[in-house]
Amino acid sequence: METDPSVLKKKLKEFFGFSAFKGDQERIIRHLVAGGNAFVLMPTGGGKSLCYQLPALVMEGTAIVISPLIALMKNQVDAIRGFVSGNDGIAHFLNSSLSRPQIAEVLEDLRSGVTKLLYVAPESLTKEENIAILKEIKISFYAVDEAHCISEWGHDFRPEYRRIRSIIDEIAPAPVIALTATATPKVQSDILKNLRIQDAGIFRSSFNRPNLYYEVRDKVEPDKDIVRFIRQHPGKSGIVYCLSRKKVEEMAAFLNINGIKALPYHAGLDAKVRAENQDSFLMEEVDVIVATIAFGMGIDKPDIRFVIHYDIPKSLEGYYQETGRAGRDGGEGICITYYSYKDIIKLEKFMQGKPVSEQEIGRELLAETVAYAESSECRRKLLLNYFGEDYPGDGCGCCDNCVHPRPNFDAREEMSLVLRLVSTLPEHFKIEHLALILSGTSNALIKSYHHDKLQLFGAGKNHEAKFWMSVIHHGLILHLLEKDIENYGLISATDSGIAFLKCPYSIIMAEDRSFSEGVDDDDDDPAAPSGGGGGGDQVLLAMLKDLRKDMSKRLRLQPWIIFPDPSLEDMSINYPMTREELVKCQGVGEGKARKFGKEFLELISRYVEENEIERPDDFIVKSAPDRSQVKIFIIHSIDRRLFLEDIAEAKGLDMPALLTEIEAIVATGMKLDLNYYINEVVDEEVQEEIFDYFRNEATSDSIEEAVEALGDCTEEEIRLVRIKFLCEVAS
Repeated sequence: METDPSVLKKKLKEFFGFSAFKGDQERIIRHLVAGGNAFVLMPTGGGKSLCYQLPALVMEGTAIVISPLIALMKNQVDAIRGFVSGNDGIAHFLNSSLSRPQIAEVLEDLRSGVTKLLYVAPESLTKEENIAILKEIKISFYAVDEAHCISEWGHDFRPEYRRIRSIIDEIAPAPVIALTATATPKVQSDILKNLRIQDAGIFRSSFNRPNLYYEVRDKVEPDKDIVRFIRQHPGKSGIVYCLSRKKVEEMAAFLNINGIKALPYHAGLDAKVRAENQDSFLMEEVDVIVATIAFGMGIDKPDIRFVIHYDIPKSLEGYYQETGRAGRDGGEGICITYYSYKDIIKLEKFMQGKPVSEQEIGRELLAETVAYAESSECRRKLLLNYFGEDYPGDGCGCCDNCVHPRPNFDAREEMSLVLRLVSTLPEHFKIEHLALILSGTSNALIKSYHHDKLQLFGAGKNHEAKFWMSVIHHGLILHLLEKDIENYGLISATDSGIAFLKCPYSIIMAEDRSFSEGVDDDDDDPAAPSGGGGGGDQVLLAMLKDLRKDMSKRLRLQPWIIFPDPSLEDMSINYPMTREELVKCQGVGEGKARKFGKEFLELISRYVEENEIERPDDFIVKSAPDRSQVKIFIIHSIDRRLFLEDIAEAKGLDMPALLTEIEAIVATGMKLDLNYYINEVVDEEVQEEIFDYFRNEATSDSIEEAVEALGDCTEEEIRLVRIKFLCEVAS
């Protein structure tokens, strides 16, 4: 199968309207198209779906996408049909929601070879009649989405996922790609073993979501606090997660009473009501969905601006997955969680009556969540460490613990005590057990091992067990301690830890937080960093969004499927009036332009005419004769690909002055291609870092803010790449 990068990029633009792949997407796609198994670990918003959608469209046969939720399937099918104009048979789903005539239509398209993607629930995959159908067709590959469902250690374990490999073997062998947005090393190992793809290419993206702000608040009058928070963010979409169905109903009613458009979503509602409420949220008819965790997996709404947990989640994986639904477009995403130890007691009660092994797993996962909530460490560091990744630097500056740091202390003695205990015990034990020994707290397990007789029992009794759990977690972050992923949670000392014990050095920790006093009402809600944007015609942008909303209702498609926000922002900057101009906008391919573009072009044309707008291209033509001779010389020299040093010397300028002239030219809307020069003087990795900053993190185009945020990059490098960014994205 053709894996030429230029061909794949051409197809990427043709089908999806993007000019370049994101992160590891291209490597993953080429690997799969070449016939290899793949395991993809990519955070929400990283572009997982494209990793199987594009290969399915270019490979021979039909790709089988195994997906857990009917809502997810419908969204993805609608999206693919939106990308590929004039061929609704290109994608189908097969599940219990279909009528007999609908199933017959799916079968006809499958047998004729029209369908390139078939979404199937794992339960549907096991039905004999469906297996018989799939045996008749050529299968290009199998995609197992939300693959963490395979593992009992995953936050959403589903027993039917364990049967996927045997069904694949029964239907027909083909490459397998497993994808998930969240998996600890233990869960990753389970996925590879269960699907029998230990030979798979492993593609792990960073779990870091730099645009998300994390905060844990004391659970004091949370209902009022939530209303206050939402009112401070008017018109923005958000999700409020609650533990019980009853609380979901109460909170939705409470929000509506307070003038906030909200709807409930939980498994106890009628399926039709659930679907209608979800659609109302996706179609932007309501701002807030109040839900149990039944809502959200795979929901393709990129502009959710906040996720609030009224109750602490059962696991950090669940927490990461749910908060990951905020800011998928790279824009603002605020994640607020309310914490009270009473919630932990409630969750522990829910476990009673379950099998002992399941209770054991549940307690371990809950202990990690408690440690996260109560810690004063950088929350991003804690989260990334949980998933086996290190966060560079001292803190992220974008969580409550970094924004409002607590007093520090030198923990070398405490860490030494932990390491002494771990290294002297003949067996390995879990975090909580070690913390109980040090705090001098006895229980049945401590007594059964006679650990209450140890010399170190109670050696740290001046602190509670939760303090010692924090010290142990800090040791894990510093790699002085490690956890055994096969025997989950068992702690041992690393070589670095043994070395530390022999020669201790200063370790700075923050004092843990207390959750007894509640929230200071005078504190302002810190704003999460924005993903950038703006700069266009805001009046036109509002009109384009209104048109998209009307069209989405008419076509019964989510607004983003028609055109995502970056596309509308580009239109508000460039005022495209022809289809050829429209496809130059970010995220607009030929298919989208043909299918949805006509009304947008008509609106823009009317607006330009009625307001006598000078479009960027028109402006360049009209104003060129009035430009200074220096600017004209610079433009012509760049067209001739002269090096900037030569241009500066010819006009008697130093480099900063030349860059100022170029920035002024670009500010008028003119696009200059400086890639020939930038590629020579700025490393590719540095370019990507700076470009990514301006696309995803920058709240403005300020050079000063960029220099401070990017640290190691020079001001000249930043200015050059910012010019490139403005030309390629914002102009």
